[in-house]
Amino acid sequence: MRKLFKSKKALSPVVAAIILIAVTVAVSIAVAAWMGALTFTFMATEQITFTSFTWGSSNAYALMTVKNTGTTDLSISAVKIDTATPATLSPSLGTPYLLTKGSAVTFNMTRTGGFSSGISYEFTVTTAKGNTFGPYTKTAP
Repeated sequence: MRKLFKSKKALSPVVAAIILIAVTVAVSIAVAAWMGALTFTFMATEQITFTSFTWGSSNAYALMTVKNTGTTDLSISAVKIDTATPATLSPSLGTPYLLTKGSAVTFNMTRTGGFSSGISYEFTVTTAKGNTFGPYTKTAP
């Protein structure tokens, strides 16, 4: 009996193995890049650091500087004194205040009746995602 396709040659096992390894490496690189992109979006963290605090003349106001030290931009939705009293702020928080990654903002805080000398006050900052930072405690001079 005559052999069919006698003139056709197959790939050598070495070439087939090299192609298989190349395809495997290419697919693993693609999966690693995709997983890395997912990790960065899930690992975005909000973090605020209180960097400076100054009392105004006659304790009528306070200047508090906060810095975004997290890995993503955040929006400040509230700044409170003693965790209950919303502070009157400049810049105002009519809408959440956008604080980009690495930037800082100084809030000029006033309170009805001012701040009393010798009293400790707790300041907290809340983001639009509901994360609360603080309390940051300062005693009025």
